[in-house]
Amino acid sequence: MKARLLAGALSMLLPVVGLAGEYDLTVDRIKIDTGDFVKEGIGYNGKSPGPELRFKEGEEVTINVTNNLDEMTSIHWHGLILPFEQDGVPGISFPGIQPGETFTYNFPVVQAGTYWFHSHSGFQEPDGAFGAIVIEPEGREPFRYDRDYVVQLTDKHPHAGDRIMRNLKTTPDYYNRQQQTVGEFFSEVSEQGFMNTVKDRLAWGDMRMMKADVEDVQGFTGMINGKGPKQNWTGVFKPGERIRLRFINSSAMTYFDVRIPGLDMTVVQADGNNVQPVNVDEFRIGVAETYDVIVRPQDAQAYTIFAESMGRSGFARATLAPEEGMQAPVPPMRDPARLTMADMAGMPGMDHGGMDHSTMSDMDHSSMAGMDSSSMPGMDHGDMMENEGEVSAPFYAKGSGIAPTAANGGKFLSYADLKAQKPLYEDREPTREIELRLTGNMERYTWSINGVKYEDADPIRLQYGERVRFKFVNETMMTHPMHLHGMWSILDVGAGEWNPIKHTVSVQPGTTLYMETEVDAPGQWAFHCHLSYHAAAGMFRKVIVEGGPETSQPSTDAATDLGGDA
Repeated sequence: MKARLLAGALSMLLPVVGLAGEYDLTVDRIKIDTGDFVKEGIGYNGKSPGPELRFKEGEEVTINVTNNLDEMTSIHWHGLILPFEQDGVPGISFPGIQPGETFTYNFPVVQAGTYWFHSHSGFQEPDGAFGAIVIEPEGREPFRYDRDYVVQLTDKHPHAGDRIMRNLKTTPDYYNRQQQTVGEFFSEVSEQGFMNTVKDRLAWGDMRMMKADVEDVQGFTGMINGKGPKQNWTGVFKPGERIRLRFINSSAMTYFDVRIPGLDMTVVQADGNNVQPVNVDEFRIGVAETYDVIVRPQDAQAYTIFAESMGRSGFARATLAPEEGMQAPVPPMRDPARLTMADMAGMPGMDHGGMDHSTMSDMDHSSMAGMDSSSMPGMDHGDMMENEGEVSAPFYAKGSGIAPTAANGGKFLSYADLKAQKPLYEDREPTREIELRLTGNMERYTWSINGVKYEDADPIRLQYGERVRFKFVNETMMTHPMHLHGMWSILDVGAGEWNPIKHTVSVQPGTTLYMETEVDAPGQWAFHCHLSYHAAAGMFRKVIVEGGPETSQPSTDAATDLGGDA
């Protein structure tokens, strides 16, 4: 018995102390304690987040994954460039890992930086199946630091993922705890006048939307490195040290606005790729994105890492301190965010007289015809013209209710601030453009691309060697983090060859965003919104790269296991 316990304990340490380049992971049923509630979940090697995997650029890694669940599982290595058979998406790149089976991943490590891994089966990821990846570069970093911490964010909900999906399908605002109140109505009347307020409310009613439709799922506890706000993960430092914080947003649905009161942050990496340093007071991290920042506390005091949700419905909190047990004040959350008509103004078909029926399926806008937008708060002709054009980076509309604003008027990171440290690819003209309209119906909780759900869609076919320009047109009221597997996304911020390289790009409500992709990875890949319940509801595509070096085909071409009804 003791021998078995010892063997089990040693197996949990293998990812840290195992043979160089070889790692063992188990997929397990676990309990997750958030400090607010305890729930059943899924983890790796008995915990969530799973063990931090540290690779070295240039090595070849072998990862043995044993499925201890009673259902199929998988692991996707998010942001890693590898052969498609190793990408870990059931039905697209491999069949999945069956109960009791051990599957061995094997791939070369061809990059450096901060990434993460997670299940791509059902709702196992929101239920806890994720962990961090840190890859050390072959050469020297272009920046210095003395200490290095992963800061892995997540939004842990008392309900299991499949239950959340069922509830959203039944009542889309089931988890929206920030409905507008009577008090807000009278406050708007005093500011804007009775008729303007009534017109504004009627317009939102006609669109079957709410100003509070910023987040789909509220009522979660924000966590950092597996600890809720009450449990307070702490990173220790010595005054004067440069500390590298590797922020990873492993949330199911939550965008976080991150700040450390009293400390300036220097952003040095985005999605694992070095960027020209940017000093900021606050940044928004989309679901599945990573940002590396460097801070340098000079005083022997505690500092709070504060990450509040974009909709101001919850927060995660941790501490940097000279010793364990020290704490700093936790800032109060700011007022709940509200959408405005300016946020909707960029939607195709939204003109000065209303919205075209064809732009949002099954939404009755007949009463909006002839509506005088000039009298509507937050929506004027200037706002609309500014947002109707094609924008190359995710900027919110002028007058937007969810535009990023740093606390105390400081610097808030924009995609436009991101410039590559070194160009990864030769700057060349794209061979063609593919338009992807991000579409959905909030009332029925269906999400799609070009109005078609995943199970009804044809794959996107690319040719090896071409450079494709993707045009995202967000026709919904939600922000969508779009993730292309297997190939880099060159985000167009107007910087030419210095455009940043990312694996996930956020497309804001009513905006158009461009990214380009060097099609250099043959095989079959997933392309989807990384909000778990949006992907499961249909905002997902298979990408097939044809031609190039010969590759074997996956053993199955079945539909991806997205969970829910997808």
